[in-house]
Amino acid sequence: MTVTDAPKIITTRFDVPDGHTLEGYLRTGGYQGIKAALAKKPADVVEEVKSASLLGRGGAGFPAGVKWGFCPPGVFPRYLVVNGDESEPGTYKDRLLMERDPHQLIEGVLIACYAVGCSQAFLYVRGEMAHAQERIAQALNDAYEAGYVGKDILGSDFSVDIVLHWGAGAYIVGEETALIESLEGNRGMPRLKPPFFPAAKGLYLQPTIVNNVETLANLPWIVENGGAAFAALGAENSRGMRMFAVSGHVKNPGVYEVEFGVTTFRDLLYAPVYGGGIRGGKELKAFIPGGASAPWLYPEHLDTPLEAGVVGKMGTMLGSGAIVVFDEDTDMVKACLRLVRFFARESCGKCTPCREGTSWLEKILERIVDGHGRPEDLDLLLDVCDNISVGMNWPPKQTTICPLGQSATTPVASAIMRFKDEFEAYLGGPAETTVLVKGPAFVGPYTLPAAPAPNEVTADA
Repeated sequence: MTVTDAPKIITTRFDVPDGHTLEGYLRTGGYQGIKAALAKKPADVVEEVKSASLLGRGGAGFPAGVKWGFCPPGVFPRYLVVNGDESEPGTYKDRLLMERDPHQLIEGVLIACYAVGCSQAFLYVRGEMAHAQERIAQALNDAYEAGYVGKDILGSDFSVDIVLHWGAGAYIVGEETALIESLEGNRGMPRLKPPFFPAAKGLYLQPTIVNNVETLANLPWIVENGGAAFAALGAENSRGMRMFAVSGHVKNPGVYEVEFGVTTFRDLLYAPVYGGGIRGGKELKAFIPGGASAPWLYPEHLDTPLEAGVVGKMGTMLGSGAIVVFDEDTDMVKACLRLVRFFARESCGKCTPCREGTSWLEKILERIVDGHGRPEDLDLLLDVCDNISVGMNWPPKQTTICPLGQSATTPVASAIMRFKDEFEAYLGGPAETTVLVKGPAFVGPYTLPAAPAPNEVTADA
């Protein structure tokens, strides 16, 4: 079986004109998963999901079935919160799931609630996604009217209410505790963990499971076809299929559902049925493998499989499933500034290293791009990064409550370590750096010193 032959699981209705309607969903096999789930005990549904080895699709990649088991036994009420605040730059897979197949998401919510023992779910959708909000609102109304949501679903004693909540457009509420704060009517700012692990103290300080849209969309198929069938797809540590959003300088930008852990970056970016290669016949310069937070990869990494563990060992991540491609003509200094500016503007301001550090990174990069940079600015950039994320390791060492601050350091480190000559062109000559970053994802075109001097900071990615 080739990479393009694997069966699609959650995008099968994308080309069905009325796939977003209740009629279209039922005609194509919808709501059979919840019927199969209701015929089982909740614990059996949990075990089915565990056997599928379904990893969370929101970025962290934590096993969904294991996460469900973290709720303290016998403590009620408990809540399910759907994280539909897809805000990582370059990521738009969940938006398409909500727009084109909202009933599949609703059915996934029902299955998760039944398995975990929730009678109340909250579907939090990013504020800018008006079309997705409208589609979900209509789907919920239709599902309530048809008896798929509400009291005594499908004649059982299982009841669930689902509330659609529109966000206000903040990157930080993609973090689960900040999302919970927003749901409670507060400013979206992350909570300390511990003690506020959502499964123990989440929404209204009750046990709460927070799952990503794509994660839940897989549940109807898993329950109907079995966890073993799902686990038969993909690689050993990355089971099933996964959606990736490919954007940037490719011929066919879009969202593709591919076999997880088996498909390579080269397949996804160059296969005619996927990215189709670099537009204009140009060469690949670099690509971001997992959203703007991820350290960059380069042409020599194209044959790496889309497998979380393998990519993690290279000093980066698959993250939110957003792959952004840069061609040979890209100004990497300006690309770095664009990414850093986003994180600086989206910082909630709760933690000083992030609030101050991201703004300083933006200011320094703007100075360089405007032609007023100094040779010592490269060292200053890396020094600020080191204060936000000590050592600039991967996974990052946090000085903040959530990873936003560390996310702003990755484009800086990636760009300087690989494209130092482009910074020097802006600075008008060579620039020395004493703060070093080493690792597979940060392989520079210049020779690093054999051993750092006492005042140098060395980090192994």
